[in-house]
Amino acid sequence: MAKGKKQHNNDNLMAQNKKARHDYSISETYEAGIVLTGTEIKSIRARRINLKDGFVQIRNDEAYMMNVYISEYAEGNQFNHDPLRNRKLLLHKKQIRKLAQITQDKGVTIVPLKVYLKNGFAKVLIGVATGKHEYDKRETIKRRDQKRQIERVMKHY
Repeated sequence: MAKGKKQHNNDNLMAQNKKARHDYSISETYEAGIVLTGTEIKSIRARRINLKDGFVQIRNDEAYMMNVYISEYAEGNQFNHDPLRNRKLLLHKKQIRKLAQITQDKGVTIVPLKVYLKNGFAKVLIGVATGKHEYDKRETIKRRDQKRQIERVMKHY
């Protein structure tokens, strides 16, 4: 397998944050494990997770995923989880220190991009993000439309 290529396919993709790529320019990405309870992983496998407003915060040399909504498990009992609880991310200490250093800059944040299953474990792809201005968003949309148009014309020839 080529270095840098992701090996998860769409069968394993549980959730995707499409709005993040629209609102932010992503400079680098990291794969992290998530510390979950039993009912949380069952909800994720049922694809009942929302990354839209999520972000990652570094506290006491630990990374936490905040504001990510994982629905309560329907068959869960009184031990069901809180849907918006903060979840610890599993990263190497060097990576956490680097991310903490990067987020010191103004306008830089860490956002979850995808949640997928890899070897039976839930993983999250997090990205170092810088906010886009309104004109950058319009430029991205324009470029994407132009690319589609070119592909459409090339298809006929």
